Amino acid sequence: MSFRDHPARFDKAFLAGLFGRPATDLQDFAFTPVGTGQVGDSYRVSLDWAASESESENKSENGAPPPASLVAKCPAADTVSRDTARNMHLYEIETQFYTHFGDSCGARVPHVFLSDYDAASGDGLLLFEDMAPAVQIAQMDGCSMPQLEAVLDEAARLHKSHWNDARLVEHMFLTYGHQEERRAFIGGLMPAVYPEWRARYEGRLDKDILDMGAALVARFADYIAPRDGPMVLTHGDMRLDNMLFSDADGRTILLDWQTAAAGPPMGDIAYCISTSLAQADARAALEKQLVGAYHAKLGDSVGAYDFDAAWADYRRASFAGFIMAVISAMIVERTERGDEMFAVMAERSGWQALHLDALALI
Repeated sequence: MSFRDHPARFDKAFLAGLFGRPATDLQDFAFTPVGTGQVGDSYRVSLDWAASESESENKSENGAPPPASLVAKCPAADTVSRDTARNMHLYEIETQFYTHFGDSCGARVPHVFLSDYDAASGDGLLLFEDMAPAVQIAQMDGCSMPQLEAVLDEAARLHKSHWNDARLVEHMFLTYGHQEERRAFIGGLMPAVYPEWRARYEGRLDKDILDMGAALVARFADYIAPRDGPMVLTHGDMRLDNMLFSDADGRTILLDWQTAAAGPPMGDIAYCISTSLAQADARAALEKQLVGAYHAKLGDSVGAYDFDAAWADYRRASFAGFIMAVISAMIVERTERGDEMFAVMAERSGWQALHLDALALI
């Protein structure tokens, strides 16, 4: 059978079998699109189970009743976005993250019923728990300070779970960003796409931000050069579109692990803070306090990595959101929402890097 890359390729036997049930127990299923992914398409799959007179027959193999719905995350239907994801190993990274770290990453993530990767095509399929009634906060609207603090709590849980764990690099899917070939690719991509990106957003973004981007591009080889520092399990795209608020315990749920990696922690934190707060003055006034609270939650796991070192790394990492906005805008399917989302990301992260004088650290 060909790879199941869309719910239209599912059948009753496949879905019922996930829960140790025969196909006859599943009367019907239906699916509807959910989410706003750029390189993956997600669907809520509703499952209509046949009623049984026996309570034991209404349960799956683990003793719990099978769910009334689940979420399927599939490769993007758009061929440009799909090819980009394949070339950058994004489907591989996400499925392998759930396979190897879903239970040990420390952060709240959905329970996965199936994590399937097809090495021949580079496509991946995830079937995971439906987190409703948890809700997504619109990326462009920004979130409240308590919500951001809850996200940073999850970030601290994630980072300290594998702080300086040398075993991370044993997983190739976490090391693609460290490989010389990938570093050279990114090092060439940013300068190549920036002129066109700048022209696209010339009338939308402040000249100071655009000029800062040009200065970053001129120093980009130095910026991405390997540096000493802590290594942790990182999310890589920690922004509001990739989270749900909140589970039954009030915890923020982290989604979209296509850019998970072994790397320095402060990129996640700078990226998250800059992209999550709509007002630059609020971010500037509170970010040192937010970083301090995050650092304190890491506890003894950080060893000699004190707050001053973390703050310096945070300042330098403040380009993370800007870089993501530039590169992503130029390699995925262009949409009106996408254009505005990337403009907002670049604007918020650009002001952050300028306020923190991040160029001085390259």
